[in-house]
Amino acid sequence: MTVVLRLAADDQVAIALRPLSKGTDLRPEYPVTLQADVPAGHKVALAPIHEGDRVRRFGQPIGLASQAIKPGEHVHEHNLAYPGTLANRTISTIDRVTPVNEVVTFNGYRRHNGRVGTRNFVGILSTVNCSARVTRMIAAHFTPEVLRAYPWIDGVMPLTHTSGCSISDGTPSMDMLRRTLSGYAEHPNFVGVLLVGLGCEDNQIETLCEHTSLRLGPTMRSITIQRVGGTTAAVKAGINDVIEMIELAKDVMREPIPVSEMVVGLQCGGSDSFSGLSANPALGAAVDILVKQGGTAILSETPEIYGAENLLLQRVANEDVGQKLIDLLTWWDQYTAKEPHGFDHNASPGNRAGGLTTILEKSLGAIAKGGSTSLNAVYNYAEPVREKGLVFMDSPGFDPVSATGQVAGGANLLVFTTGRGSCFGCRPSPSLKLATNTPMYEQMSEDMDINCGVIMDGKASIQEMGRIIFDRMVATASGEKTSSEILGYGDDEFAPWHINAWT
Repeated sequence: MTVVLRLAADDQVAIALRPLSKGTDLRPEYPVTLQADVPAGHKVALAPIHEGDRVRRFGQPIGLASQAIKPGEHVHEHNLAYPGTLANRTISTIDRVTPVNEVVTFNGYRRHNGRVGTRNFVGILSTVNCSARVTRMIAAHFTPEVLRAYPWIDGVMPLTHTSGCSISDGTPSMDMLRRTLSGYAEHPNFVGVLLVGLGCEDNQIETLCEHTSLRLGPTMRSITIQRVGGTTAAVKAGINDVIEMIELAKDVMREPIPVSEMVVGLQCGGSDSFSGLSANPALGAAVDILVKQGGTAILSETPEIYGAENLLLQRVANEDVGQKLIDLLTWWDQYTAKEPHGFDHNASPGNRAGGLTTILEKSLGAIAKGGSTSLNAVYNYAEPVREKGLVFMDSPGFDPVSATGQVAGGANLLVFTTGRGSCFGCRPSPSLKLATNTPMYEQMSEDMDINCGVIMDGKASIQEMGRIIFDRMVATASGEKTSSEILGYGDDEFAPWHINAWT
C-alpha cells in the first residue's frame, strides 16, 4: 500500500499519507528508509538535498534547505527555510471561457434591482461600535418563537463591529469600512436592512449614504440612538421597523435562476498538507464548472497566494489584471516587512502541525481553489464584483475578515475548505464546509458538509468531487441548509478589515 505521495517527477520530497515511524522502508517505490518519525501530511526527503537548494513540491519551490538533508529525513521547519517569494512574475494572458449553452438553474430570490439572493434575511447593521448593543437588542427580540409567525424569513441578524469612530474621511480605513457596510446593506441576501447609529460618531449615517450608493427607503431604514431618545426608545423603534420590513417581504418567492447569477466566495482555513491535494483542487474543479456556466468565483487572501503567484499570472485575461495583482503583492511585501517573519507569519501553528512549512507551500494549495480558467479581474477589499468568471479580491488571510470582504463584494454563497476542522459561518451567505481528510471529517462530521478525503482514500477523483461540490452549491443556493447554518454560525463572523496585516 502506498504510504507516501510524490506530486511531481522533479520533487525531492513526498507527502506521508499516514503517520510513519522511523525505520519504515519505502521500497519498492523509493530506495529510502525513514531516518525519523514523520507525521501524516508532512514531507520526507526522497533524494539528497544540499544546503541552499530549492526544495520543490508539485514542481514548485517551497523554500530553501537550511542544511544538508539526507534521503529519509523529515523535511520541516528545522531544515527548510523561508526565502521570500521564488515565483516568476512574468505575465501571460489566456482567453476567457465562453459559457456553455446548456443552462443550469437554482431556485433563488430575484430582487427589484435585478440582483439575486440565496437567502431571505433582515439585517440590522451598526454604523459604529457604540450602536452595537442596541443593534443586538433589536435582533434579540426576534426569537425562534417570534419568527414562527414569519416563515418566509430566514432570520433577523445583527451585524456589529469595533470601528466607525476615530477614523477620518478619506482614510483607507474609513473607505474600506464604508464599502463593507454599503456592500452588506445592499446585499441581495437581505430583504431589508436597518442602519443603527449613535449620532456623534465619525461614520454618520448621512455621510455613509453620501459616500456610497445607499438610499434610505421602505427596505433600507435608519435609527440614530441620540435622536430618538436613547437605548429603550431606539430598540422599540427598531423592532417596529424590522416588523414592517418583514411584512413587505411576505410575497417574495424563490424562482428558477441561471447559475450565472451565483457569486461564490472561495475560502480555506485551518489548512493542512492535504488541502492542496483534495479539497482545494476539487473546489477548483467545481469552480471551472461554475465559470463555464457564466458564474463568478472570488479568490482572496492575498498573503496565501504569495510564492505561487506565477500560477495566476500565467493565466490572466489581460496585462492590466496581471499588473494589478503584482502591485497588490508589492504593497503586501512592504506592509508585512514590519512583521517579525514577514509573509511567513502565515502559515499558522495549526497549518505547520498539518505539514505546511512555509507560506510558499501553503499558497500552492490555496491557489488550487481557483481552478484553471482565466483570472478576469482584481478588486480591492469589499469592492462590488462586476466581472464574471474567476476574479481576485485583496484581503488578509484571516478567514472572517476575508469572507466579510467577499460578501460585501456580492458573494451570495461561500465554499470553505479545511484540513484542521475550522468552525465557521458567514451569514447572510451560506457557507459550505469541505473536509480535506477522512479522519478529521469523521471527528467533526457535525461541522462538515462534504468529505473530500475520499480523494486521498482512492474512492473518488478530483473531477468527480468537483461535480459533487458544484451540485451541492446549487442545492445550497436553492435553500438547502449547510452544517454551519444548522449549528447557528454566522453572526460573529462579520469582521470588516482594519488595516492590519493579519486581522
